[in-house]
Amino acid sequence: MTAPKPVPEAVPVVRRHDERDCVFWEPSERWVRATAGQVTVVDSREPVLVWEPGRPVPLYAFPAGDVRTDLLRRTERPPTRRRHAGATVFYDLVLPDRTVPAAAWTYPGADLAGHISFEWFGREMLDHWYEEEEEIFVHPRDPHKRVDALPSSRHVQVEIEGTVVADTHAPILLFETGLPVRFYLPREDVRLDLFTSTDGRTRCPYKGVASEYWSWAGEADVRPDIAWSYPDPLPSVGIIRDRVAFYDESVDVVVDGVRRKRPVTFFSRPSR
Repeated sequence: MTAPKPVPEAVPVVRRHDERDCVFWEPSERWVRATAGQVTVVDSREPVLVWEPGRPVPLYAFPAGDVRTDLLRRTERPPTRRRHAGATVFYDLVLPDRTVPAAAWTYPGADLAGHISFEWFGREMLDHWYEEEEEIFVHPRDPHKRVDALPSSRHVQVEIEGTVVADTHAPILLFETGLPVRFYLPREDVRLDLFTSTDGRTRCPYKGVASEYWSWAGEADVRPDIAWSYPDPLPSVGIIRDRVAFYDESVDVVVDGVRRKRPVTFFSRPSR
């Protein structure tokens, strides 16, 4: 009997430019598309996820044949602040209604030769990104990150400056890699009369669009937009629909009678 072929070395594959520019990458089998208005700029079934040094979330790089390269024009003055792991060749995206400077780039070296990456952030960047038929926001999803929303019977109370603003025995606990657990609470168990509705709006590649936010209406000096809700979350976390969560970095949370220590994260911003 013929011996089986050896299994290829597992990804991610590591490439080093120098000690500062170490890029991790791995192929993805997701069908990824990006549009600007009515123009499809990227349509790829062979995208590559790229992790740059110092960047906690991945980007996509696409085979040049999957990109509308006829819409790209070499940037005359490459940006100096957005290094992108040693990239020196940038491209402006020339669209019918606008030109986006330095919207795309290529990585140096042989590993990702023939691939093009795009910026996700900025008011004039690409309008929509899709993985298969689902729109994604902010950045590509990291396949090594988990987001689990689990129903619980824990007794959760939320306090602001000694005032109990939420009290429930039916929370949804959302566990997201790299972040503290978030408690999504039934709306009827939250004292929303103590808050003021705002026009806050954020997007998450794992949860969708949080289009409802509230700020504390009391005298305590706490951060604005301290609570939020997802009226129409992505299907994978549909269980959190219409529930209210708080920035535990700025409130006191008591779980089953035990006061939790406030976590310190990117969201531990100053108050008003």
